[in-house]
Amino acid sequence: MNTLNTSTLAALEEMLQNTARSAPPEYMPIHFAGGGNVKQIIGHINPEFIPYLQESLVKKPIAFIELGHEALHISAGRPIELSTNLSILANRMRLGGFIPGWRNEEFAWLDLNGHEYFRLERAAFRTFGFRSMASHINGYTQQGNIWLGRRSENKATDPGRLDNLAAGGISADETPWVNARRELWEEAGVPPHIAATISPAGKLHMRRPIPGRGFHDEQLFIYDLELSNNFIPTNHDGEVSGFIEISLAEAAARILADEFTSDAALVTADFILRNHK
Repeated sequence: MNTLNTSTLAALEEMLQNTARSAPPEYMPIHFAGGGNVKQIIGHINPEFIPYLQESLVKKPIAFIELGHEALHISAGRPIELSTNLSILANRMRLGGFIPGWRNEEFAWLDLNGHEYFRLERAAFRTFGFRSMASHINGYTQQGNIWLGRRSENKATDPGRLDNLAAGGISADETPWVNARRELWEEAGVPPHIAATISPAGKLHMRRPIPGRGFHDEQLFIYDLELSNNFIPTNHDGEVSGFIEISLAEAAARILADEFTSDAALVTADFILRNHK
């Protein structure tokens, strides 16, 4: 399995043309009056969550947050105030069972100009459909193979699926570059002097509903890293159960067989299309 045929390449290209799906029409939009009080949609809520959310806000209103008939409204406020009040709401949703996999780690929500308006528990971002950010690193060998990690069966999201050499959500106060180098060490044991040689390779926007969870909206910052043929990845944080080194053709076959996480499938497909011969 060392060659990529035209039908396989066409299938990968079609995947990349459909990375950012619209929210289902029944999902409730979240309107935010930030950035000079210009209202914008910053998230979407699964309709299954709305009755609990409505009951909660009727019993105990939360400042800056109001549930209307057609949208959840977040008023403008200082980032520290919005963060505090959204955290109250997220904790209520957690108690209701709507935010699994709580991590005690915060993501920051940034507008398109890069300004931070609030930060919140990372697991809550999918429940509310807020846009998050992640770094993904393609590790490839001098011979042209690619390294993939297999996610631990204990992961709350996509256990046991194939992933990139390293990948992870970008925490508040991290840049994509800093995050990528940290994840390379934690997930694959890549030492700092090698991780420093990563090359930026673009960005993808992933948007998709997740049944029973919410709406996944994430900017994926992509990096490529050339590894020596004798390098063997080693996991340090318990989030990866093992690694495999395979050809681009086999990676493509595994993508089409739905063995990858959705994000890693797109990042790997992008790498294959940029590097196949």
